[in-house]
Amino acid sequence: MSHEIESEGQGGGLLGNKTMWFLIGLGFFVVVGFLLPTPQSLIDVVEEHGIAAKLIDWGIAEDVAQAGDKAMTVLGIIPMAIIFFATEAIPIGLTGILMPLLAYFLQLLPKNMIGETFAGDAPLFLLGVLAMGVAVVDVGLHKRLATWILGWTRGFYMPIFVLCISMAVIGSFISAHAMCAFMTPVMMAVYFGVVSEGSTGGRVDHDPYLAKFLLFTLCFALNVGGVGSPAAGGRNVIMMGFWQGYDVPMDFFTWMTYGFPMVPVLGIIVAVYMIALFSRRLRYKDLTPGLAAMKDETRKMGRMKYEEYVTFGMLILILGLWIFGDLGLGGPALLALVIPVIFRTTAWNKILGGISWDAWFMYCGALTLGALLKETGAALWLAQSVMGILSYAGMSQGFGLWVGLSSFSGLMTNFMSDAGTTALLGPIVIPMGIMSGVPGEPWASGMAVAFATSFAHFLIVGTPNNAIVYGLGTYPDTGERAIAPIDFIKYGFLLWVISLVVIWVLAFGVMFKVVGFPPEVLETARQVFESGAADISDAAAGAAH
Repeated sequence: MSHEIESEGQGGGLLGNKTMWFLIGLGFFVVVGFLLPTPQSLIDVVEEHGIAAKLIDWGIAEDVAQAGDKAMTVLGIIPMAIIFFATEAIPIGLTGILMPLLAYFLQLLPKNMIGETFAGDAPLFLLGVLAMGVAVVDVGLHKRLATWILGWTRGFYMPIFVLCISMAVIGSFISAHAMCAFMTPVMMAVYFGVVSEGSTGGRVDHDPYLAKFLLFTLCFALNVGGVGSPAAGGRNVIMMGFWQGYDVPMDFFTWMTYGFPMVPVLGIIVAVYMIALFSRRLRYKDLTPGLAAMKDETRKMGRMKYEEYVTFGMLILILGLWIFGDLGLGGPALLALVIPVIFRTTAWNKILGGISWDAWFMYCGALTLGALLKETGAALWLAQSVMGILSYAGMSQGFGLWVGLSSFSGLMTNFMSDAGTTALLGPIVIPMGIMSGVPGEPWASGMAVAFATSFAHFLIVGTPNNAIVYGLGTYPDTGERAIAPIDFIKYGFLLWVISLVVIWVLAFGVMFKVVGFPPEVLETARQVFESGAADISDAAAGAAH
């Protein structure tokens, strides 16, 4: 059976001029990183916070001025990286490799540290998750997952709403990245069942918009579930660690009283947004054939076989180790490369061939960029500049402060990891909240930051979920990728804004008032703050560990 894929907007037009975008990105890097003068405020930040002394001690800067120049160079990398990631001026995996390459040749970090940023726990975690997706598809377990979750639905609207609500809720308690790896092949299998049923003449008439619709619906629904509970991600635990440092700890259930009511609402909003955005573009608007095909294939598979039991057991084991173990995320995830081979359920060569190395290198490079922003003081300068603007604009307390903090943290999390964003901003925003004197601080400001870091919708590097749907979202018959990096900006930016508005209205305007805050939180935190007893760095390090 032949195929036909009309790649909407890819490879042609303005975005198709790779040379032009390469030169534009390079131009931004040169101008910002080397030609513009380093602001005195940036030099002051790296000096006052001991960053210059650290860089001098590392031997990568000779004085404070040069330390400021290093931070300015990193600021120049940001627009270049955004342009390269979004337009694929060069392959996104190569853009990822460019981050440590620049760090090495421009001496932006110590050599031994650069390697650690590119190959730490998080990259190993993503590598394992991508391998997990390959193993699940190879044994056909994804078809059973689809039948269990969506097999009872029919039509178009019901499957989408069930998908969004269920994925948002599940993503609040277990690894959203793992669910993304399980469900991305499911979405493409449903897609292929739909287009195969509607095709005639021995040719598969593809509907690229339907593929994008299903993949982004899954991805965004899992993203927004991060506000629901502390188990949703390290960012929430890190913020709870900061509160502990001020003797105002928050327990698991209390977090849920503020965050979880938003989860189904956000899931419904994702469904409505995606339907409104795509419904007129879709060639096929009935998912029943795809769901029916999945159920038929599941019935033909019969009872679960040895390969499926081993793979399902592997998933349970890895999830259990993530939740209850003390091995980090990368260690358990690597079992997805070992178990299928040892138990002979998936061949080693098939795992290597199925992993999207482009997505993996891209994500590793994004982590290096995040480390560059943090270690050179560039991110701290950006944060303090934004806080100064908020104060100047009269948004230094209460609702205005929460809106400003969530907007900035939501923006930053598309460039840095959510945990990195929270770890960076926590020591800055908690004192701001305490000094504002508003009841409920520093809980309110902390949650404003942590909630917004779940909304990494519009850059492919923002979260592993984005990298996973990009890497695993391929057409079953051709192996071509169904989405492009620029699609995240096209379809995710407006949802990012909408998601922020939801927490402004529902969290800040409703839940903070209805649930309220213990009256002693502000006073206790203020006493610790004024006594100088809060060791924020130790609290953050302990929470991250």
